[in-house]
Amino acid sequence: MGETAPITTPKRRGRKNPPKTIKPADAFSLDRVFASRPGFGFLDADRAQYMRQRTLALLQDYGVMVVHPAAKAAFLKAGAKEGPDAGRIRLPRELVQEALAATPKTAVFAGKTPQFDMQIPRVDGGFILRTGTGAHGYVDPRDASYRNMDLRAVGEIAAVANDLDQVGFIAHPFVHGVPEVTADIHAYARVTANTNKHVWMQPYQKENIDYLMRIAAIAAGGEDTLRARPNTSVITCSFTPLEFKYMDTEVIIQAGKFGVPIHACSLPSAGGTAPLSVPAMALMAAAEILGMMTMAHILSPGTPVIATPLMFTLDMRTGSALQSSVEALQAANMSIQIMKEFGMMTHTYGAGSDTPDADHQSMAERALLMQNIVLAGADILGGVGQLECATVFSPVQAVLDNEIGSMLRRFTRSPQIDEAALNWEELAQIRVGGHFLDSDHTVTHCRDQFLPKTFTRQNRDDYESSNRRGAFEQARDTALETIANAPESGVLSADQNREIADLTKIADKHIVDVYSRAVETI
Repeated sequence: MGETAPITTPKRRGRKNPPKTIKPADAFSLDRVFASRPGFGFLDADRAQYMRQRTLALLQDYGVMVVHPAAKAAFLKAGAKEGPDAGRIRLPRELVQEALAATPKTAVFAGKTPQFDMQIPRVDGGFILRTGTGAHGYVDPRDASYRNMDLRAVGEIAAVANDLDQVGFIAHPFVHGVPEVTADIHAYARVTANTNKHVWMQPYQKENIDYLMRIAAIAAGGEDTLRARPNTSVITCSFTPLEFKYMDTEVIIQAGKFGVPIHACSLPSAGGTAPLSVPAMALMAAAEILGMMTMAHILSPGTPVIATPLMFTLDMRTGSALQSSVEALQAANMSIQIMKEFGMMTHTYGAGSDTPDADHQSMAERALLMQNIVLAGADILGGVGQLECATVFSPVQAVLDNEIGSMLRRFTRSPQIDEAALNWEELAQIRVGGHFLDSDHTVTHCRDQFLPKTFTRQNRDDYESSNRRGAFEQARDTALETIANAPESGVLSADQNREIADLTKIADKHIVDVYSRAVETI
């Protein structure tokens, strides 16, 4: 919490005694109240402690399934116990608490140049936005037509995200038109070649991890530079309920070799892979994330781990997954509270909707979602530009999300509370029927108001004369202008681009051959 000026009591007419200074040490001081991000959560202290204890009990008494033989052996050597069935291991509270104590509480997400570096958590207590990941569909900003994600679209996503001032880093989508088993390599290579911002890596299978890390090293300028300044971070996922796949365990091992931060991701679906209740879903996510964090402590000690609960509920009428249902919003808020209770850095969806288009429903859902997660205290808010429950990306929606993020950053900024901010001297002497239009205070602060870049503030006549041009049209034009002005050569050198292209070709041949042989043996 930053220091603020002391608060003084108002000067009253006829008062002879000087105003009393209220110091920060006082029991109730407004500078304490307003100097940190406002918060909202469903868990009070007692309920948070109850959820914390239940999470630790689930890991200790029932445990998790680990299919990676080396990882299981390392767990047992570190003090874990054999579970009730084959492959399951129980994690004593002491082991989990040891891991929590040893896991870094901060991380640096480096860009390719220092101006894009990010500290997690932000030193000002704010949040960081990232683009949506995993989308296999694309809404073209030119005509709002829908198509499968392709490499051209991936380049356009990078171009738009580069220009969004609230977006800290970029995730790669699922791309069509390339070998399916190496789609992550192609998409990651295209994004990282076209941005100086940090890039989020999402491996699709175990053979791909090494290639992805090598591309990250090329883009960084070498393995040593990658270790010193990780320009990438990587997601590892649990297999809900309470299982860890071989591939995701390998992600933790490979990330540790380069000091690449890990997003430990749980994706429970209430009514499917998790019980159909908000607290049970949050509990499931917390247990899985602590399991991955403990695994990182054992296999890759010292590696930063960001708790990443991505919460879904099933529409029990259709079986469709939802990320913006009321229950998913509650679970996301609650899970962030729990992970903060454990002292971890946190990351979850802060944008997104369950509708397939950038429409009125989408704006309502994502505004509610982002405010909910910002007030929960999350460090990273994902999902900028994503639609249809994280399966579609829209550049126009990304521009609109950037605006919402900008508004929320200002909304949660702590207002200064002192006599100058109150304009006390003038306020206490305002004449009957007076105004503050010509006040020195108004002149001094009139440019401090938040001014939107995309949202419009038109009167009816101007709106009609512009053919009813609104925020959507402004966002579309912004996206198209950014795409048109993006450099075709990207941000890497010709040698780096050539080396990445060669490595991608090798990956295609190697991994496609491995996959083909595996299919033949089935």
